[in-house]
Amino acid sequence: MSANTRVDIRIRKAKVADAAGIARVQIDTWRSSYTGIVPTEHLSGLSYENCESRWNDVLTTNRADVIVLVAETAEDEVVGFASGGPEREKNSVYLGELYSIYILREYQRRKLGRRLVVAVSRFLLSVGLCSMLLWVLKDNHPSRRFYESFGGEEVSKKDILIGGASISEVAYGWKTIANLAD
Repeated sequence: MSANTRVDIRIRKAKVADAAGIARVQIDTWRSSYTGIVPTEHLSGLSYENCESRWNDVLTTNRADVIVLVAETAEDEVVGFASGGPEREKNSVYLGELYSIYILREYQRRKLGRRLVVAVSRFLLSVGLCSMLLWVLKDNHPSRRFYESFGGEEVSKKDILIGGASISEVAYGWKTIANLAD
């Protein structure tokens, strides 16, 4: 599929039945995006079944302040997803958080990421969270450029352990997300 191919994608709230599709997108995207950043052994060891189980738990926990959205084709194939809710580390400036956003490589660069960010931002505003941050791997330069294109500002850094390796993360923040929801 070329970048110019028109594909109709709908975005909707995820259901428990989407757990397997979400897991597939997450693991496949990790493997295509994090090669050279995350240890190869870790990427090779990722399990669709374990990831699906975690997403099943998330999707069966009904929290009014958290959303998981899927992007799917007309054939009901999940090709991307995003999730968001209250900021998890009790930041006093950034009240909302974009927890995750993953899109299969062949569906990237089609404004799907933009649509998912807008949808999560609208949800956060609807539950009274008017600011947002997100964490991205420091060496994931394409994603960082994407967030910067939305006006995200680097607001924090930390190191995390993935597969036994210390990897740097960068937080991008928006003090107001009203313009993201437009």
